[in-house]
Amino acid sequence: MVEASGWRAWPPRLPDQPIFYPVLNEDYAIRIARDWNVPASGIGHVTRFEVESDFLDRYPVRQAGGRTILELWVPAEELEEFNRHIVGRIELVHTFHPQQ
Repeated sequence: MVEASGWRAWPPRLPDQPIFYPVLNEDYAIRIARDWNVPASGIGHVTRFEVESDFLDRYPVRQAGGRTILELWVPAEELEEFNRHIVGRIELVHTFHPQQ
């Protein structure tokens, strides 16, 4: 769905996903993609993107665990507006598959 948007927007959240959680650390994103997403869905992706900093001020950085486990909590109903403040394109930086 991100690719279909021209790499410019995140798709709407599913009904059981009330929050979009962009993480702020590539190592944490890699762990999520490799260790959680691959076993759950068979593939995991890590992306990188920029958002206008003035817009991001409305979302405090949340520490979701250890010192480097940092993320933003964007309510699902604000995701469309969040997408309008993405600068440039969403970049795919890593893809993980099950070990063979």
